[in-house]
Amino acid sequence: VQLQASGGGLVQAGDSLRLSCAASGRTFSIYDMGWFRQAPGKEREFVARITRSDGSTNYADSVKGRFTISRDNAKTTVYLQMNSLKPEDTAVYYCAARETTRYNFWGQGTLVTVSS
Repeated sequence: VQLQASGGGLVQAGDSLRLSCAASGRTFSIYDMGWFRQAPGKEREFVARITRSDGSTNYADSVKGRFTISRDNAKTTVYLQMNSLKPEDTAVYYCAARETTRYNFWGQGTLVTVSS
């Protein structure tokens, strides 16, 4: 599966942004989908996940209550709605897909910059 992330940009603290990740190449519904991010000088970290089976979700504690992951299987797209953005949310955001336990398909990343 090929993944194409988009929607990043420069926003101010407190603003909202929605990221999209369009998938192509294989049946989208067979994948769990995740969002990860990597801030400058830091390791990549998990942000959110949505399952293929029942659409259940999990979030990193740092974004819980502010970010929402969703998916539209008909449009083969996963979204990350980000509200109440903080400067510490500044990072390159990546979408990823997995069939089993390991995310082995990754998008190219989209940069989110939050100014204070």
